[in-house]
Amino acid sequence: MIPKEILKKVRQLEITTRGMVNDVFSGEYHSVFKGRGMEFAEVREYQIGDDIRTIDWNVTARQGHPFVKVFEEERELTVMLMVDASSSGEFGTSGRMKGEIAVEICALLAFSAIKNNDKVGLIIFTDQIEKFVPPRKGKSHVLRVLRELLFFKPKARKTDIAGALDYLNRVTRRRAVVFLVSDFISPNFEKPLRIANKRHDIVAIQMEDPRERDLPDVGFIELEDAETGEQIVLDTRDPMVRQAFSSKTSEAQEKQDRLFNSMSVDSITIRTDESYVQPLMRFFRMRAKRFR
Repeated sequence: MIPKEILKKVRQLEITTRGMVNDVFSGEYHSVFKGRGMEFAEVREYQIGDDIRTIDWNVTARQGHPFVKVFEEERELTVMLMVDASSSGEFGTSGRMKGEIAVEICALLAFSAIKNNDKVGLIIFTDQIEKFVPPRKGKSHVLRVLRELLFFKPKARKTDIAGALDYLNRVTRRRAVVFLVSDFISPNFEKPLRIANKRHDIVAIQMEDPRERDLPDVGFIELEDAETGEQIVLDTRDPMVRQAFSSKTSEAQEKQDRLFNSMSVDSITIRTDESYVQPLMRFFRMRAKRFR
């Protein structure tokens, strides 16, 4: 029996996000993702005008003349929501936590998917796999996904994106659109991301709070790493301290952006002090232009 307060919160989230789906995002989602899944069908001899990128070099070598791979459009897509539930998500200086906004975004994406008759699955992770919900269709299934996101209590506090991506590759055999929702404060996930992006369409959604980029001038402050508990005291009156903090975070962001660009992984930055609607709309429109 699901408590009434849980059902109430799920219903509130459904009302909030389904309104945006119906008014704004449904058509954008359809134009970007429907029919983007392609499944291998057969090989045939190369014909003039074929895209050389579809050449099957193994068959070509055996037969002695060019053969190309033929793909057919999948009738439905699988959308996987990979959500970082580590303790760093419990941070927000603008009235809302990163993790709270992440749940709303996942709800919006999930309702967009089922309106398009796609399957939706869920992986909640920290430095371990906390929850896996296999992809299925339908409103009742999406409501279950939302209940898990809203009221799941993680066992661990740290983040291991690499381990989560390895798990994704084991449990999701068919190509999927994967929304990886995290603040990406996690080491050494480059190789698993590269492998996963070859199999799936990875979209990185980075949750960010403005105070993770810039420190205010408020005197001595104590900072604590939510995942490790490590503490440090800084004198924010010193402009060199503030500049060093800003430079370090900017360098880390630039490194991450280069990583995503090198793999052609699309990324969206969502800030806790701004609406997430516009960044998502820019993403959808950018993708729509690419696939025209």
